[in-house]
Amino acid sequence: MSEIKKIKPALSKGTRDFLPVEVAKRNYIFDTIKSVFRKYGFEEIETPAIERMETLTGKYGEEGDKLLFKILNSGDFLKDVPKEELAAANSQSTLKYIAEKGLRYDLTVPLARYVVQHQENLAFPFKRFHIGPVWRADRPQKGRYQEFYQCDADIIGSTSLLNEVELSMIYAEVFKALGIDVLIHFNHRKVIESLIAVIDKPGFSELIVSCIDKLDKVEWDKIESELHAAGLIKSETDALYNSIIVKADTLWCEEDIRANAAGEEAHKDISVLLKVIGSSIPNLVYNGRLARGLNYYTGIIWEIVLDKSSVANNNISMGSLGGGGRYDNLTEMFGAKNMSGVGISFGIERIYDVMEELNLFPATISQGVKVLFIPREEEMEEFAFQQAHALRCDGIAAEVYLGNVKKQKHFKYIGDKHIAYFVEVGGDEKASGKFRLRNVQTRDTQSDLTLKQLIQLLQ
Repeated sequence: MSEIKKIKPALSKGTRDFLPVEVAKRNYIFDTIKSVFRKYGFEEIETPAIERMETLTGKYGEEGDKLLFKILNSGDFLKDVPKEELAAANSQSTLKYIAEKGLRYDLTVPLARYVVQHQENLAFPFKRFHIGPVWRADRPQKGRYQEFYQCDADIIGSTSLLNEVELSMIYAEVFKALGIDVLIHFNHRKVIESLIAVIDKPGFSELIVSCIDKLDKVEWDKIESELHAAGLIKSETDALYNSIIVKADTLWCEEDIRANAAGEEAHKDISVLLKVIGSSIPNLVYNGRLARGLNYYTGIIWEIVLDKSSVANNNISMGSLGGGGRYDNLTEMFGAKNMSGVGISFGIERIYDVMEELNLFPATISQGVKVLFIPREEEMEEFAFQQAHALRCDGIAAEVYLGNVKKQKHFKYIGDKHIAYFVEVGGDEKASGKFRLRNVQTRDTQSDLTLKQLIQLLQ
């Protein structure tokens, strides 16, 4: 018999396993968000983790395309590559021959494809939510992973700004329910578009948006150097600095921004949003430095950040907890026009990390089954199993500890699984039909309980 090769257990970088208590906490977040989505009339859908590369590429900007996970074609993936391409050894030019599919980068582009494919079976405006993993070949760091979950809500087929109002309210309601104090930053992509028109540099649109999007991570002098290297002159970068740094809080209503059609449209939309919301969302804050680097945004955009002024540990370092915006033309790439959409996304991984660090999860969330039956002897296991089954039939979570071991292991098991009660079962209990219930936390006991009384107490 050949020797078994030993493999060191290790995860791929940027990915994680989740222990049962972690899954329970994540489900608490998911369930809280889902309950709010459903209250506003959103329906849940699912799409495959794998999409065609032509579906994914060109939707996220040049930087986003670099972060796409590609899947090699099965079998001999080099067989269709022309010899001259192989000889050139250019990975980018050979990519279209060797990788037809990739892992989804977000849930929005698959939604656009989904809506166009299934439009005959959907009711419009189509309000959907979707929770699932996405993949990005990014450098892993605190709060940033290569595999992570997104949680999106989108409205397709309506241009009404009341949709933006509703989504802003959903953001406010969800984070309040989770106990996280946040700031809901917003801007309008046409403010950025107008700014680019003011300096008359339409050909630099994608670069400028990308640079603005990096301002929370990169100092202005480095951004300015990048813009100069690309061809902008000092007066143009000074104008950008004056707008997105000096006037960031009022950029949407500045006269020079409103001097063109894009700026005027942005001003009108933001005015309506603020008027309808009024004082109902006090943590809604305008941020002229917000750009959202994805190419498909065309209107109102959001980004959610932790309000550090509200927490004792204001040194907590965490990126955005969510983001989204209006996209007017995304479905046109798949052949469907006049399907304007708007959506928001929650950063589940970062929300989890914030709640863990600030101790915001309810204490009961890690509680396991309600009661554990412990047979004193191995021959009592079947009887204990019958009692547990009776409790389960009445909706009470119950478990039997199988295996004749020392009591220390019983108590360790109870503690590890956060079990609330336990009942020891032996020959006396089987003969009398009476049980003693022990409360793990208070150590109180209640004796001589019939099975019916036991069920009533636990209910």
